[in-house]
Amino acid sequence: MAALCAASATAFTVNRKSGHISPSSIASKSSLTKLSTATVSETEVSDAPFAPMRPPIDLAWGDITTQLVEKFGYSPEEVAGYDDSLENDKEALLKLYKSMQLARGFENACNQAYMQGKIRGFMHLDNGQESIPGLVDYAIKNGDKKYSYYREHTHALASGVDPGAVMAELFMKEGGTCKGAGGSMHIFDKETYFQGGWALVAEQLPYAAGAAKSILLDQHLGLSDDENIVKQNVPPGDDDDRISVVFVGEGGSQNGRMAEILNAAAKDNLPLLILTIDNGRAINTFTPDIAQNNDVYKQGEHYGVPGLLVNGLDAADVAKGGKAVIDYIRSGNGPAMLQVHTYRFNGHSPADPEHERGRKDEKAWARVDQDPIKTFEAKYISKGIFTEEELKESRKQVLADVKAAVKFADDSPMPPMELAKELEYPDAPDTDYNLKPAPTFAQEVNDRTISEEQMKNIEEHIATLREKAVAGEISIGDAINLAIHEEMLRDPTTTIHAEDLQAGSSYDIPKLTQQTYGQIRAADEIIDEGHFIGKALGEAMNGYRPIVELMNTNFGIYGMAEMSSAGNTYATTGGQFDMPMTIIGAGGTAPNQALGAEHSQPLHAYVMGIPGLKICTAASPDAAYGITKSMIRDNGPCFLFAPVKMMKESKGKVDLGKCMALNKAALLHEADEDCVKAGNAVTVLTYLHGVKEAQMAIESIQEEGFDIDLIELRTLKPLDMDLIGKSLSRTNKLCILDESTKSGGVGATISAAVSEELFDMLDAPVKRLCMDDAPVPYASTMEKAVVKRGSDLIEGVFDLCTKKW
Repeated sequence: MAALCAASATAFTVNRKSGHISPSSIASKSSLTKLSTATVSETEVSDAPFAPMRPPIDLAWGDITTQLVEKFGYSPEEVAGYDDSLENDKEALLKLYKSMQLARGFENACNQAYMQGKIRGFMHLDNGQESIPGLVDYAIKNGDKKYSYYREHTHALASGVDPGAVMAELFMKEGGTCKGAGGSMHIFDKETYFQGGWALVAEQLPYAAGAAKSILLDQHLGLSDDENIVKQNVPPGDDDDRISVVFVGEGGSQNGRMAEILNAAAKDNLPLLILTIDNGRAINTFTPDIAQNNDVYKQGEHYGVPGLLVNGLDAADVAKGGKAVIDYIRSGNGPAMLQVHTYRFNGHSPADPEHERGRKDEKAWARVDQDPIKTFEAKYISKGIFTEEELKESRKQVLADVKAAVKFADDSPMPPMELAKELEYPDAPDTDYNLKPAPTFAQEVNDRTISEEQMKNIEEHIATLREKAVAGEISIGDAINLAIHEEMLRDPTTTIHAEDLQAGSSYDIPKLTQQTYGQIRAADEIIDEGHFIGKALGEAMNGYRPIVELMNTNFGIYGMAEMSSAGNTYATTGGQFDMPMTIIGAGGTAPNQALGAEHSQPLHAYVMGIPGLKICTAASPDAAYGITKSMIRDNGPCFLFAPVKMMKESKGKVDLGKCMALNKAALLHEADEDCVKAGNAVTVLTYLHGVKEAQMAIESIQEEGFDIDLIELRTLKPLDMDLIGKSLSRTNKLCILDESTKSGGVGATISAAVSEELFDMLDAPVKRLCMDDAPVPYASTMEKAVVKRGSDLIEGVFDLCTKKW
């Protein structure tokens, strides 16, 4: 296999006609060939030359010039300058060649190590696509943000990430880029701004848009990164031309996230390069079989985003054309697309069966006829730029570096077992957020970015809310809004994303944020939660503290992939990247709420299984305020659920200025000691609307001669097992009024934890009053069969105390 990847066969040149042929036009012209190829027996012998399902494109430099002039506004003379700057620079050409040889040699070494069992899991190699890392090495700067997908080894190398660290990561060693926590699909390196390595196809698109937005935030706020990549009160400089670049395959480019990122990038004029690596295979499936439009570089035309098509066989043309596109973005013109037509010499992964039609023959042909390294050698040796010996010596030097990288990986130790738990959260669960200092530059940034009138208006708004808080008249929605404004003023790196944001959304949570901090910090978003949660993730990786308001938490189902990655990022990156993102929304299922099944789903239970998330609930203004402030200050991803039917009706006092613990439940009512001694007391755990239901039921429970320790589960993850255990040591009976389903619900998790850790305290089985597994009906008569309420709690306490379980 390693020998097959080495591309040692002699390349030959096919006659190419001048002219621009697009990938989609090639697909249509070759349809007859495809049909015949699919039916011809593999054993049939023919003298006809091999006809690939996807022929190469004939794309001369003149065709690229035409595109740059017509689509990007360059003059012919300017384009000629890009041509001359590389073609007449032997050192630059040699550097380009070495970057391709490093990519090829590294991937060949990976393949060999995989077969030896040193690399495990999934691995995806890049052989045949070396013109892309060549472009990265030639035109992408260290400060540019880079977001790749699971085939990212060579992109990381070209970005300046140490080859030894990359190889050690693949070897699952502590000396790896992510200490062995990430692996082949998750290469990250903070110093070079190489920000993944993402395994879910196309998920990286909104992340890169968020990273691009962070560049604009730096420029607007006058902030930059210090040597530790921490925000400092130093403006980026007038020459700041950083961009964000995202790599995606042509199969992934068909994902709906592409349309969303094009819209957002165009609307906000983001400095973003969308680089599509078009190898004609979506995994192994022939992409034209499943995609109507294979001209990915034209997808941006509807949004005013220009695109360029280049031939990956000619690395110099890719470098020259790509740099012109990149310079277009650096000049402040906004986003652009680049499609590189190429071929992948390997299957999707070494374990790939490759049963898809035409794939094996195509690989064998491409290794001979479509090798960018052999083409480079033939082109520049024939021109007299290099001798065979010069290139051979360069290759020898590169392979020595690859050999050294393998040795470094071999010699590195395995990471300690304890590291896994250490990487769960950036901030420990028992962190006191009141002690976290505010940025020293907050006042200066506020003074230069918030006008006197804006500051006057927001100070009046805050004063009004504080008066309500003191008087006990503030709602949950307003309490969260108050906390958000206090934190956005305290720390100008705090941003917010929401639908209907200008209008304050449904519950006034983001009210007056855009009117105060501007659209750049308070962004109204399109109606797709996955998109703006993804953008928030990109901001969070680049020094900002985004808040995402979901309006209704059920809408967060659209963002499950992004929330999952947010939870994983700190650990996957080996602790390099914090993820200070706060998601807030109204949700849950109140009795008789009449919202139907889709608006009554327990997202809080769905996300419980996502590692790395801190998940809290708040059924009172005080809890909502204090938890919101703490979450915004936390360096990891947090999710606050508030009760949808209590957002405006529940009012109370707030302990102003105080952050609340993210790992503590609250004892709202303590059972009478006489009831405890008589065995007539029960520990009741609940949250969201269950708090109101339980509080309303206490009097009826007491009338029956029983009582309860009522504990509000303000933290679902991590659970406050200390308080639960303390209460059970008194009552020895547990009832859970649960706002999630019987299967896979919050109550199931708690019941299991209590059975495992506190079993000896129980005098009776745990009583779970949870939602039925049936969808929540709209009609109240049916809804009673699914959603539990105070009357069910009264009955449950009676059953436990009278031993009728």
